[in-house]
Amino acid sequence: MTTNPLEQALYQVKRTIVGQDVLLERMAVCLLARGHLLVEGVPGLAKTMAIKTLAATIGGQFQRIQFTPDLVPADVVGTRLYNQKTGEFETALGPVFANLLLADEINRAPAKVQSALLEVMQERQVTIGRTTYPAPDPFLVMATQNPIESEGTYPLPEAQVDRFMLKVLVGYPTVAEEYVVVERMTSPLVATEQALSLDDLRRMQSQADAVYVDPGVISYAVSLVGATRNPESVGQGHLARFITYGASPRASINLILAARALAFLRGRDFVLPTDVAELSGDVLRHRVVLSYEALAEDLTADDLLEPLVAAVPQPPIVMRDRAEDRPPVDEVAYQRPVT
Repeated sequence: MTTNPLEQALYQVKRTIVGQDVLLERMAVCLLARGHLLVEGVPGLAKTMAIKTLAATIGGQFQRIQFTPDLVPADVVGTRLYNQKTGEFETALGPVFANLLLADEINRAPAKVQSALLEVMQERQVTIGRTTYPAPDPFLVMATQNPIESEGTYPLPEAQVDRFMLKVLVGYPTVAEEYVVVERMTSPLVATEQALSLDDLRRMQSQADAVYVDPGVISYAVSLVGATRNPESVGQGHLARFITYGASPRASINLILAARALAFLRGRDFVLPTDVAELSGDVLRHRVVLSYEALAEDLTADDLLEPLVAAVPQPPIVMRDRAEDRPPVDEVAYQRPVT
């Protein structure tokens, strides 16, 4: 049995990064689902190192942008320059034209710089002047931000943060993990080897696209997102005063795309409702806008999402073949595709 190239890539990352299993799995999900990832955590938790190490295992072009308050949009996407020798304007493409872009400390740049990423993250293209330039394929943005500093930072606009498929929160390591971290970081670092080519990644993305999603799973994902807009519909009306705006339809789409990638990553060719439920926090936490009451009571999006997700019943699982007749209307089937 041949080894999955993505497993080899994650193995290379684990040679450097200690713990952070959830982060590494979500990074793989975004790679397979063609989604962008926002990583939030206090300094020193290897957020940037994890992304850089993953990039080193993948063939293709990697670029890093250190976001600072003095950046301008042209520093990110590129601009038109006047060539005195030819007397014509030429286009200088910015660092966003890479397969994997690391936007480090993205909340340290003002909104006009953050918004420069809107087009390329959604449309996979950049317009400079009157010319539109396609981004490389594949193209992924992985961004980091620090939640504890407000001095010299600019909160991401809602339109910007909604472009990220997942937002992962990184916590402190355990005592045993921190011991290994210190041991590795005070010893010569292990060289990271390339384990995955762009062709391998494109092939696995196509395989993840073929993972079967039953209509019942889609209905479950839509119900989860709908609960953030109307908590009364799932018997959680007391939470409505803490939510100003619920998640957008982009959340429903990303729940299914990410769940499909997670199922493929775990060796299945069909999605289970547990895949959707497991990813719900990462997909929804940055899309729910909290009210002033929630902020006054020191509530986080996770505090509200936990009871909402628990209140939405998961549909029953009935395994059957896709070639069989469809089940009755009141029965939800999770059908394994014919290979």
